[in-house]
Amino acid sequence: MITDKDINKLADLARLGLSDVEKQKLQKDVGSILAYVDQIKSAPVEIDTKGRVGSVKNVMREDEVLNETGSNTEALLSEAPKREGQYLKVKKILGSSDSFEI
Repeated sequence: MITDKDINKLADLARLGLSDVEKQKLQKDVGSILAYVDQIKSAPVEIDTKGRVGSVKNVMREDEVLNETGSNTEALLSEAPKREGQYLKVKKILGSSDSFEI
């Protein structure tokens, strides 16, 4: 059975201000919840392993580099509406209003 001390501790941890009536109701509710959890814990559990074929394995591929670093940079930059050297030029969204606009 859950005690008044337990309910007060729960209320403090949850930062709840409870009246005496609310504490009594909560004590009853938490007690029945805990009794139900005990009932579930004692339920027999059977696992059917017949439906499994083989063992569980990772099906993800390893990361691998497929191109040379920078081999597509020029092609990607040529698609941008504005650029400055090896960088994309975009609208400034922070700061003064005299920034570049697309």
